[in-house]
Amino acid sequence: MQSKNRFFDDFSRMATGAMGSLAGMGREMEAGFRARMEEFVGGLDLVKREEFEAVKQMAANARAENEELKARIAKLEAAAGTTPAKAAPVRKPAAKKAGKSAPAA
Repeated sequence: MQSKNRFFDDFSRMATGAMGSLAGMGREMEAGFRARMEEFVGGLDLVKREEFEAVKQMAANARAENEELKARIAKLEAAAGTTPAKAAPVRKPAAKKAGKSAPAA
């Protein structure tokens, strides 16, 4: 015959409750850490993968369209019997110098 020992029952309930509380604290700490990391990474001005892929595809489409237009222009110039005009060299904008600014009046 097995007798019930109230001490072990109470101890078991207390241990089960403590484990549940510790697990809850662990989930809460993980959520807090995740929120802080998202905030930190959000402040770094990083681009999401989906946005990068979308812009990459747009650039590829623009490049293909540019090549098609170049071929079309060359064909039209050949049909018109004109020589292709040389494209003007592309100038890069002058770099801004970090000089002293005038004091505000």
